[in-house]
Amino acid sequence: MCGIVGAIGANDFTPFLLAGLKTLEYRGYDSAGLAVLDASGALCRVRAKGRVSELQARVAQLGISGAVGIAHTRWATHGIPAEHNAHPHVSGGLAVVHNGIIENYEALRGQLQALGYVFSSDTDTETIAHLLRACLCEDATALGFAGPAPDLFTAVRRAVLFLQGAYALAVMREEEPDCLVVAREGSPLMLGLGERGHFAASDASALVSVTRRMIYLENGDVARLRGTGVELVDRQGQAVVREVVQSTLSADAVELGDYRHFMQKEIFEQPQALGNTLEMIGGAARLQPGIFGVEASEIFAQVEAVLILACGTSSYAGQVARYWIEAVAGLPCTVEIASEYRYRHSVPNPQQLVVVISQSGETADTLAALHHAKAQGHAYTLSICNVPESAMVRATRLRFITRAGPEIGVASTKAFTAQLAALFLLTLSLAKVQGRLSLETEQTFLAELRHLPVAVENVLALEPQIKRWSQRFASKQHALFLGRGHHYPIALEGALKLKEISYIHAEGYPAGELKHGPLALVDAQMPVIVVAPNDALLDKLKANMQEVHARGGELYVFADGGTGVVQSDGVNVLRLPEHYGLLSPVLHVVALQLLAYHVALVKGTDVDKPRNLAKSVTVE
Repeated sequence: MCGIVGAIGANDFTPFLLAGLKTLEYRGYDSAGLAVLDASGALCRVRAKGRVSELQARVAQLGISGAVGIAHTRWATHGIPAEHNAHPHVSGGLAVVHNGIIENYEALRGQLQALGYVFSSDTDTETIAHLLRACLCEDATALGFAGPAPDLFTAVRRAVLFLQGAYALAVMREEEPDCLVVAREGSPLMLGLGERGHFAASDASALVSVTRRMIYLENGDVARLRGTGVELVDRQGQAVVREVVQSTLSADAVELGDYRHFMQKEIFEQPQALGNTLEMIGGAARLQPGIFGVEASEIFAQVEAVLILACGTSSYAGQVARYWIEAVAGLPCTVEIASEYRYRHSVPNPQQLVVVISQSGETADTLAALHHAKAQGHAYTLSICNVPESAMVRATRLRFITRAGPEIGVASTKAFTAQLAALFLLTLSLAKVQGRLSLETEQTFLAELRHLPVAVENVLALEPQIKRWSQRFASKQHALFLGRGHHYPIALEGALKLKEISYIHAEGYPAGELKHGPLALVDAQMPVIVVAPNDALLDKLKANMQEVHARGGELYVFADGGTGVVQSDGVNVLRLPEHYGLLSPVLHVVALQLLAYHVALVKGTDVDKPRNLAKSVTVE
């Protein structure tokens, strides 16, 4: 959601800024823009509604170049997607780009309008631009300061004192062509230290083409970048030194390669992503709870219950884990939608392990839920995340880093299955520490986990059959997904994937609830997709399928071998290579990902960048 790129040095960085925006397209956006200081020191700004390619064309037409610049992709929150709302926003000779939401912008806007500042957009970000300008001139006294700020660095440090909400900022001005100032509170922002200059971005993927040496800013940090160095202060205005991290992200990891879409690439990267995530158990005879942190054994021994907080796809991973944790570890487990959890009166349990799940580790609702849980007295916290430097990882006592690699497609695929693998390891670790896992069972589960990448490869081989099914969905407006037990959340995830990228309205339901409402919708125009593993609930699931078949509904059944589900008129059956017990959801969801992908291809939608959606949701 929104992306920032900034650069300062001795060369023309306009091509780098545009390339960085292209890299960040996966985050979701509706407009783009950049501003540079040209050779004469004048501020040049270009903005465009739509894709970065539109912005590129305008920049090329105008011949803009500059050694200092900021660029942005915007996902609309305040004001419609339009050029006048696109970033950068300017005030005088100053330009700013911003990720996040300023919650008190209306009050600030009124105060600034009273001082004579004229607004040309509907955004909260333009408020920041005018606020910074006010801090730099005689209007600073009206804001409560003794006089104007002596420089942009000081102005930013003053301005952020007025801002309530979340922000990542990058600012430059004509009067100071030798510096770029950035600040962070809530929204992610990092610095890149290079030989040709210094850089800033909201995602490491935008920086790897110029440097691998990065600094991840903490909340409250303000930094001044010059071509020769970086100056950094914390919330209290004290000079600080942040760790320089050597990024392991490769440029190839964020390139499409031979695939048609990033989503397709990421679906087929799942065996590797699972193998990497499970690497620490590769040759181990026993599971070591320490993979979750040095305090894991001590904390897990004290745990009486588990609370999982997550949003979207990650919440479905949590729902699958609930079945595992209760069945294997014998601990009560609750799964809460993060955006709802902190707005109700919950009963805290200090002996409860709070698990937060996020691909990016910057999901605003999940971070807020985590902070709320900690404020409620929950001391046992664990994050499952794909980004080791994220705010979420830094905010929990325990952590597990999934090694899925960069996920560019908005609709999550490999991050989800890597989360499932991590949650199964958590289940086993809890069970082991609490004395509920026998050696024989532990070794059986470890063997199944090691075989999981191969099992997923076998499911991917079914793509041609799934592709044939997808042709029948192109004319459909609705779809129903059914599952039972720990496959019910997989039905929810399958429905989410289909609606996200094909725009077909889809719902996931526990199959036993079919007769309590959804059956009224079933007819020949409503495809019903069934997740049918060969487990203890199979006979009940078959009865649910008969209810659909008897009413003229067409069934598409993803069935394990040995289920006895037979292909017939109105009953389409695709057999998965093997039944995989408790880990079966991992295999079934891969098949549903392929179905959603190929249906979207048939319908001709934008698979990687579905309308109105963003990859990293860093605002509420």
